[in-house]
Amino acid sequence: MTTDNGHAPPQDHVQVNRAYWDVKAAEFVGPGRKLWAQDEPTWGIWGVPQADLPMIPDDVAGLDAVELGCGTAYVSAWLARRGARPVGIDVSPAQLATARELQKVHGLDFPLHLGNAEELPFADASFDLAISEYGAAIWCDPYRWIPEAARVLRPGGHLVFLGNATLRMLCEPETGMATDRLLRAQFGLSRLEWDDPEGRCVDFHLPHGEMIRLLRSSGFVVEDLIEVQAPEGSSARDLYFTLEWARQWPTEEVWFGRKRDAVAVP
Repeated sequence: MTTDNGHAPPQDHVQVNRAYWDVKAAEFVGPGRKLWAQDEPTWGIWGVPQADLPMIPDDVAGLDAVELGCGTAYVSAWLARRGARPVGIDVSPAQLATARELQKVHGLDFPLHLGNAEELPFADASFDLAISEYGAAIWCDPYRWIPEAARVLRPGGHLVFLGNATLRMLCEPETGMATDRLLRAQFGLSRLEWDDPEGRCVDFHLPHGEMIRLLRSSGFVVEDLIEVQAPEGSSARDLYFTLEWARQWPTEEVWFGRKRDAVAVP
């Protein structure tokens, strides 16, 4: 893993991550099938139920929604079953192929676009809800995708996204499990590059203060931040931290924003 040193092309991560996810997509066919088959949403690594982690609003019937970095598009499927009009977008053709196959299996039909959440092919003020579980939340440059989400949301529209917790990224080594020590600087935290058996990939993480300022400058009111604690006795496992670690410190976090009627200077 290396941090961005300023020499890489500013958008090389889009091509890098497309290639990575086209290879990795096969691993997500099985999980995608399972998640599409669920009537009730569960979120993140730990499968936290919607009742305990309400990422989807109580009533989405009639809302236009966009899933940013949709992968197999199970979030869009959950939205469609609740009466929303979802649209999914992802950079990986292989991931979208799985999503289209699962649409046929479940008899759901909604648009799926091949594209980059940093350059959305949608008109201004097209959606009431923008949502990302991982997807754009970590794989896209926040200084590109968050302003784009603001652009396509209507005034009063909501942005909800789940990704890796900042504290986790500060404690996660280049290889192996997260520790109880800070291993990475918080100041300057942004772009991280990783090498694993599927190839090189790039993700993005901001300190909380920087994220708040970015959301506000993009036109959002920050309504909530939930730092996710692993449920006690969870059977879920991860390569990067133990359940004991995840009971003490957050592995994931969910941001909730609402687009203001007009952009004000913070």
